[in-house]
Amino acid sequence: MWDKLSFSHGVHPPEHKDQSSGVPIRRMPFPEEIVLPLRQHAGKPARLLVKVGDRVERGDKIAEADGFVSVPIHSSAAGDVVGIGWWPHPDGSMAEAVRVKVEKFSPQIPRPRVIPLWEGLDPKQVVAAVQKGGVVGLGGAAFPTHVKLLPPKDVPIEVLLVNGAECEPFLTTDHRTMIEFPDRVWFGVRIMMKALGVERAVIGIEKNKPDAIEILEKTKPKDLNADVQGLYVKYPQGAEKMLIKAVTGREVPSGKLPMHVGAVVQNVGTVACIAEIFETGLPLIERVVTVTGPGVNKPQNLIVPVGAKFRDILEFCGGIKENVTEVLSGGPMMGAAQPDLDAPATKGVTGIVVLTENESRPRTVYPCISCGHCLDACPMFLNPSLMGKLAQTAEYQEMTERANLWDCMLCGACSYVCPSNIPLSQMFGMAKYQLGRMRRKEDAA
Repeated sequence: MWDKLSFSHGVHPPEHKDQSSGVPIRRMPFPEEIVLPLRQHAGKPARLLVKVGDRVERGDKIAEADGFVSVPIHSSAAGDVVGIGWWPHPDGSMAEAVRVKVEKFSPQIPRPRVIPLWEGLDPKQVVAAVQKGGVVGLGGAAFPTHVKLLPPKDVPIEVLLVNGAECEPFLTTDHRTMIEFPDRVWFGVRIMMKALGVERAVIGIEKNKPDAIEILEKTKPKDLNADVQGLYVKYPQGAEKMLIKAVTGREVPSGKLPMHVGAVVQNVGTVACIAEIFETGLPLIERVVTVTGPGVNKPQNLIVPVGAKFRDILEFCGGIKENVTEVLSGGPMMGAAQPDLDAPATKGVTGIVVLTENESRPRTVYPCISCGHCLDACPMFLNPSLMGKLAQTAEYQEMTERANLWDCMLCGACSYVCPSNIPLSQMFGMAKYQLGRMRRKEDAA
């Protein structure tokens, strides 16, 4: 049955999950300093509320949501604000950030409840609490979760799909969350179903995680109309549109969203996070991060305070080996190489993957030979070869009009199979960035 629950095209990269899949989640100690970028989510960055010299406690709001598609930022530790300015961001850019010197002897007792008690809230109040808690998608995209929980009234939602596929190589945060916190996952599913007003939920998990499937089946509440669905192992099985196709058989049309086929997709880590904020009353100030790869001495799954620097996280994991050539934020398919290890782990950082010269040796880029491998790999049925040629000549508008650039998920499947080593996915990401700049200039004019 699982072999049929998939999607067309895609690739099968080595999984490389053995290093951390069996390592229980543990908590990382607070570092000496945390750095909190105001841009930790898709949409508009948060608006600054503090100044240098201010004292903040764990859970205090340091920046507020600046619009509907925005969420607040909270301090993950008690301490003093020692700087506000530009700082390296995990996406490779610079971002305005707040630096907090952590109080060494603070008991790190959080402020009173930020999030109200779950009992008695109506769906709108639930959604408002999710935004107040600063919750974003923890699968990597960091899209504000409350936006997904408020679809237009004329767009009926039939099913909540929970993404437990975790198809990205190396990463095991979702796997460990499902194994260690199954009750929290189901509580989060219950909350989201109430917020959306849906009566059915499905948790999709790739079959290479049989222990997660088994434990969620065993702990499923009897009063909840929800299923645990095993899925065929293939990348990018965890992408929203691919998951919808595999579980429901429906295809999301070009230019449309999952809600247009009656589905809302949430990452399983996000679901567990929502349960946690209602349990504890704390906002999103920490998350599970997989630290793994051949170049790290002690691969682990860690609860990391948001804002901890990559450097401090890696040091806690025993440091890195001498032949390390690359440190990625996220996995090798969609992650970003880090030019500066002082970049902080934001809400959207799923993992830190450390590669050595054996995995990331330089590769010569050759001209496209029109072999068609990228067409066979693309799960969106695009023409990466054509888009690559247009990107090389900066014909960005043509990429949208002739090749449907905006349908590209930047999953990296085309780059993975390209025998000429052309960095297609990176070129498409740059094209989207340049188009965004052009649109902003036009709007300003």
